[in-house]
Amino acid sequence: MISWPRIILFGDSITQFAFEANGWGATLADKLARKCDVLNRGLSGYNSRWAKIILPKLISKSCLSENTVAVTIFFGANDSSLKEENPQQHIPLKEYTENLRSMIQYLKTVDITQDKIILITPPPIHEPSWEKQCYTKGSKLNRLNSVAGVYAKACAQVGDECGTEVLDLWTLMQEGGRDYTVYLSDGLHLSDKGNQFLESNLWLILEKKLGALPFVLPYWNDVDNKNPESSLLHMIPEKADD
Repeated sequence: MISWPRIILFGDSITQFAFEANGWGATLADKLARKCDVLNRGLSGYNSRWAKIILPKLISKSCLSENTVAVTIFFGANDSSLKEENPQQHIPLKEYTENLRSMIQYLKTVDITQDKIILITPPPIHEPSWEKQCYTKGSKLNRLNSVAGVYAKACAQVGDECGTEVLDLWTLMQEGGRDYTVYLSDGLHLSDKGNQFLESNLWLILEKKLGALPFVLPYWNDVDNKNPESSLLHMIPEKADD
């Protein structure tokens, strides 16, 4: 069997929705077609506590870790919920950072080294828009942008400490006083522009790691029509991590 290199996207709803039309994961998969599989392991509503528990069931030495060239860990939007309004998803800040460290350490035990791991911070919250969403569900505003920022900073610090790449969405989306509301569809999840913003900034990190990946199997016009077996069976590139 031919083993494609792979990227694994692990996160909450913002990752689960990444393969929707114009989603950041779908765009990434299109860029890497014939070079690298992009696997979506997004779990809507999950926080880092649940993610830490389930990660070994998703990636292990016997499943998916081989030939994995990158893993994104994208949690915090639910962890940073206000405890008094959303105790089901809220995770204390200290535990959140410990959970991120634990996931990084676990991946290293299955031979996914820190240079292959990318932490993504939660995006900013537009409180008026998200408050409307909360009201439709019979609840009060359960997230604040300032609190999301605290969790984003903590996420970035974990990345620095553990030697992983970090995509600080919370900071980048608000950099220079830009109107970050265009990046959000409902005050929390990403709009088309938000998906494009995430993907383009993530690609800046991934391109350095994956830019040299070859096509898997030869171009059609490089196949020897008289002896296709010689082209198709003897031009398979070595694994990306060899």
